Amino acid sequence: MPHAVARLRDSRLARSVKPFLARGGPKGERCAGCRLVPSHCICALRPQVHTRAGICLLMADIEPLKPSNTGWLIADVVADTFAFGWARTEVDPALLVLLSNPQWQPYVVFPAEFAVAERVVHEVTHTTDKRPLFILLDGTWDEARKMFRKSPYLQNFPVLSLHPKQLSRYTLRRAQNEAHLCTAEVGAMCLQLANDSLAAQALNAYLDVFTTHYVKAKHQQPVDLTDEVHVRLQELAQRS
Repeated sequence: MPHAVARLRDSRLARSVKPFLARGGPKGERCAGCRLVPSHCICALRPQVHTRAGICLLMADIEPLKPSNTGWLIADVVADTFAFGWARTEVDPALLVLLSNPQWQPYVVFPAEFAVAERVVHEVTHTTDKRPLFILLDGTWDEARKMFRKSPYLQNFPVLSLHPKQLSRYTLRRAQNEAHLCTAEVGAMCLQLANDSLAAQALNAYLDVFTTHYVKAKHQQPVDLTDEVHVRLQELAQRS
């Protein structure tokens, strides 16, 4: 069963007026399950870890189509991942239904300096009746700021401001600010705050494996399945 980001990608492709061509492989082919070239597929390495938290991805128009998008990795690991395309003038009714579901406590994950102080939190409230739902704005930094400012349906939720202790490890895209994390790294930090520690570790390890395979494929180099990043992911998968 395709996960939420895969379904959003299919929907976005169906609306395209011209084909989206991603680089890779002798004929540009990519695995439908992990978006890597078939020789470097990671589908068999995908960890399955239970989480209490959920992740809601609001994705800029082109993000679901990018092979380097790491929101896809979150959906691979976290079963309760929801994905919606963002548009300034309309909102998916299914998103509003999700945000009003009483089982969830939504948090908009964004830096504190862009929100009024009364909305900002730095921790997750743990209750028995509500599960945390982390809303991640998945796009370039300029796109994410636009989503934050121009999404009135998000304005009544607390803004979770994260404080990473290290710079991003993600090297497949150049960030506008070296302090900015990729979407999967942000998701892992959120899972850690929600006490889903094993899932947070697994997502970080899965990101490292994905990055390794992506770079090796780009340079047409073989992958060592016994190296440190692969062993780490395997150990975490066995604990789940």
